[in-house]
Amino acid sequence: MTAPLFGFGLDSSLAGAATMLEHAAQADRQGLDLVSLSDHPYVGDRLDAYAAVGMILGRTTRLTPFVNVSNLPTRPAPMLARTVTSLSALSGGRVVLGIGAGGAWEEIVKMGVAPLSPAAAVRAMEEAITLIRAMSGGGGPLTFDGEFWQVRGVLPAPVPAPRIWTGSVGEKSLAATGRAADGWIPGHAADWRSARVARSRPVIDAAARSAGRDPREIATIYNLPGRITARPLPAARDGAGRWRGGSVAQWVEELTSAVVEYGAAGFTYFPVADGTPVESALATWATEIAPAVREATAPAPTT
Repeated sequence: MTAPLFGFGLDSSLAGAATMLEHAAQADRQGLDLVSLSDHPYVGDRLDAYAAVGMILGRTTRLTPFVNVSNLPTRPAPMLARTVTSLSALSGGRVVLGIGAGGAWEEIVKMGVAPLSPAAAVRAMEEAITLIRAMSGGGGPLTFDGEFWQVRGVLPAPVPAPRIWTGSVGEKSLAATGRAADGWIPGHAADWRSARVARSRPVIDAAARSAGRDPREIATIYNLPGRITARPLPAARDGAGRWRGGSVAQWVEELTSAVVEYGAAGFTYFPVADGTPVESALATWATEIAPAVREATAPAPTT
């Protein structure tokens, strides 16, 4: 069992740009593994996600920023390949590619993008993963004649492909994750005890086995909102079974169970608006909860 990853979800609004960079630097100092930003390029008051990632890499030394998840319809796969390999080269490999098929098509088409059916969008996502890998790792000129993208005699970047995590929801997209991706970020902030994950993860695993892959190679990284409270809550989950949060001890117990019993590979924490300063919630997550879960899930020393 590998050590679980701990991340933090950043505010990607233009108005909060300076604060976002401060939070990323704090996360780096306090030992987190990841920070993430959403990608909604059709919204005028949001930062461009990859411009923000570049700035965060320049302000940090160890953590990995990633886009949670890249809006593929507005980011052509060949150029996305060049972007992530460039960021990897600049940062010494501190990059993960989060990718999605695209959901808000009524907004996406405002950017001049031709609409795709849900099935075609999933095929485009899987093809993009294949092309991005082909355009990484060096080698001779590449010709790729896909359904959605074509390149002719392009030299791959001499940089390994990053880890690729999808934000898959539908069955076809989940199957594409099993065949092609390195990780899965469940949609709608579904957690390890949710019905959504219970019915979705088997689709990924079956597709992985059909492709000759070990399903254990595909990590599950959860987007996890919740409160961190000074005192334990009477119930850390609501009536529908959804995680609400609680004290540090309640978080540690729940996340340890998620890793040990459910195989969770990581968590990206999103603070909720409960009056707690974001800096305080981030510090508690990074310096109290994450270390305790890492310790609780570490392999026993061999003698």
